[in-house]
Amino acid sequence: MKRNLFIIVCFCVSMSLFAQNEKKAEQLIKKNWNFGALPTITFDTDLGFQYGALVNLYDYGDGSRYPKYNHSLYFEVSRFTKGSGINRFYYDSDELIKGLQTSFDLSYLSDQAYDFYGFNGYESVYQKNWIDDSQPSDVYKTRMFYKYDRKLFRLKVDLQGKLYGDHFKWTSGFNLQNFAIKSVNLDKLNKGKKGSDIIPAVDGLYEKYQQWGIISPEEANGGFVPTIKAGIVYDSRDNRPNPMKGVWTEAVLEGAPEFLGSESSFLKLSLIHREYFTLIPQKLSFVYRLAYQTTLAGTTPFYYQSQVITSVLTGALSEGLGGAKTLRGVLRNRVVGDGFFYGNAELRWKVVNFSWINNNFYIGLIGFTDIGKVTKKIDISHSNLSTLPPDFFNHGAEKMHTSYGAGLRVVMNQNFVIAADYGRATNAQDGSKGMYIGLNYLF
Repeated sequence: MKRNLFIIVCFCVSMSLFAQNEKKAEQLIKKNWNFGALPTITFDTDLGFQYGALVNLYDYGDGSRYPKYNHSLYFEVSRFTKGSGINRFYYDSDELIKGLQTSFDLSYLSDQAYDFYGFNGYESVYQKNWIDDSQPSDVYKTRMFYKYDRKLFRLKVDLQGKLYGDHFKWTSGFNLQNFAIKSVNLDKLNKGKKGSDIIPAVDGLYEKYQQWGIISPEEANGGFVPTIKAGIVYDSRDNRPNPMKGVWTEAVLEGAPEFLGSESSFLKLSLIHREYFTLIPQKLSFVYRLAYQTTLAGTTPFYYQSQVITSVLTGALSEGLGGAKTLRGVLRNRVVGDGFFYGNAELRWKVVNFSWINNNFYIGLIGFTDIGKVTKKIDISHSNLSTLPPDFFNHGAEKMHTSYGAGLRVVMNQNFVIAADYGRATNAQDGSKGMYIGLNYLF
């Protein structure tokens, strides 16, 4: 962890010194096709080191709309050392169909150790010692106790068009997702291991929830979830990747009707408000996001409860609460319920702007705090447990989850954003800390 932070700080300082030695020049106007390409070498506390490659192509046309682009094409093939994989194509444009913002996502996401900490936040007790192999044998259970194997195929299309004036828009779309779930493949993970490195074959929380009847046999192996959505958006941002002013608010309904092949039908509501304030022109801004999501009708499969609904996808995954995209520093998927609230506040500082290799760059720093809480519990009263084991359940314990931290941004042409965040949880039941290196601002 310290080594990663040291590399980030050194990079920031060296780039700042380089920029100060450069001649001050006016921002270059980009035209035609430009691209950002990176070997994917990143780190996420929950996923491990990531390796692979990504390319993001931008078409700025004649440059008259810069930094707005006409078309964006994103390609990524990468793997994480803890067993996850990303195979993704993403397209975004307001020129493909005149008058419409069109987003398309095609992804295959694999995770052989997907995090599962139970339902309803603090009401599911997190036992850190059970996954610590340095503990005595009568305490340690298995490093995979809070894991299961998940593979996700996703085809997603989102559309936005003008509703009234320049800022009110309608949004709609459909999302086809197939979840394939099973127990962690210990034979694969233990291949080549010896002695104490071998992961014990012990039932984890996913298996116990099935034994207790909390997870039904129909849901245990995943399923097909086709959803359609519709909503209203108010968007007055001055820049999509990192606004200095404006409001971005949305109300979205998402439903999974059985006639489309869904395992069970449900209807969810998502409300998200984001606001951006300039404190120092072109340099310092304060931004915040407040969000509420709940199930209005029907029954949501357990494997879909971690999905965070938005009008448009800004990364490979939109799920939590906990982890890189919602509560930084909190364990991934720690806060799962039938309804939840979350919020984020950030100070964003553009430390230095410069031109290099015929492109515009800036280096930014952020400070943040994140909060979240289950507002509607997942009902487990149908379980076959006569009493809730205190090692696993603490009824009535749910309260606000909080974290805080800082981050670094390196941005090319105002659109291609390399991001690094370090967050700390304030409650040991949420874990301790998290380091996340990836792409894009949080919102």
